[in-house]
Amino acid sequence: MRFIKRIVVGNDNPKNLRTEAEVQEAMELVNRCLNSTPRGYILNVEKSFGLYNIGEHQVVLQYAVYHVGFARKPLFLDER
Repeated sequence: MRFIKRIVVGNDNPKNLRTEAEVQEAMELVNRCLNSTPRGYILNVEKSFGLYNIGEHQVVLQYAVYHVGFARKPLFLDER
């Protein structure tokens, strides 16, 4: 592997919550990395969750981090 792309899917920062559209966009990027040319391979998946107190409310945030490896950097990642 010469290039590894790290993609966060979900909310990992309680101060900067991602919208549903941003989460869906990240998942579409993971799918594009795995299905287009050059084909990427999942090297690792980190799954995490956290309990946070925001004001009087307790919030649970979950996210997954995909590490996708490539033989060379795909051109479609430069477009972003």
